[in-house]
Amino acid sequence: MSKEFKPFLDRVTETLAKQNREICLFSEALSDSTDSSVVLCLLSECPQGKGLGSELCFVFNKRSKLVRQSGDLCFPGGGIVHHIDSIAAKFLGLPFFPLGRWPYWQEWRTVRRVESVRLSILLATGLRESLEEMRLNPFRTEFLGPMPPQPLQSFQKFIYPMVVWIRNQKRFFPNREVEKVVSVPVKDFLRPENYVRYRMRFEAYPGSDDEVIQDFPGFLHEDEEGPEVLWGLTYRIVMMILEMLFDFSPPDMYYLECVDGLRDENYYNSVSKKQ
Repeated sequence: MSKEFKPFLDRVTETLAKQNREICLFSEALSDSTDSSVVLCLLSECPQGKGLGSELCFVFNKRSKLVRQSGDLCFPGGGIVHHIDSIAAKFLGLPFFPLGRWPYWQEWRTVRRVESVRLSILLATGLRESLEEMRLNPFRTEFLGPMPPQPLQSFQKFIYPMVVWIRNQKRFFPNREVEKVVSVPVKDFLRPENYVRYRMRFEAYPGSDDEVIQDFPGFLHEDEEGPEVLWGLTYRIVMMILEMLFDFSPPDMYYLECVDGLRDENYYNSVSKKQ
């Protein structure tokens, strides 16, 4: 773990543990992988520029045109594959593995034994998916803690976020599902001027001539490759982290600049099946 960011990461770990101590995070619904997915909320140390040192960043994937919700920024993750993830989960609590290094693992195994099994499966799923999507090395990660599950109404499922720190991995190799990996400084999320009202224009449903227009809260990130808008569930998870750690709330979207987005009829359907 980076010495520069260790105090901050310790605070993240302790804050998550305190918030999770009184609630049940993982239900029996995990037995049905169609209703449950995992995402790794990735934090990392990113260079600011030549001679400027490094800064704390969120790390996202941008979905390729081959998957559902193409063009969106998201955290890596996916559904549970029980015959694989249940086996991998048994190793995660060993010394030098992500759960084995997590300071609250022994407490969970003693006090929350059933939930600890579910936690290990969820983290195994997130690490496997991240390895597939962006070649994130699971041995270069620090597990900081779980967050409460988030409903994803458009797909009628729950998403289980896991907060993870990336240690000493500077390059990623996206697979066909990911267009590119995008790092965004945390400090940029604390600037109200970077927030927008994201106006989505969905092409007409079959049998209708009317375009569907809906506004969403969003965050605008711009770099040398152009603008990206973070919105939806991933935006919601990031806002939860910012509120928890910095007591930060985004400005009311109805007073913000409007940025247009367009999603065609293929937005909720992948072009090709996941390999």
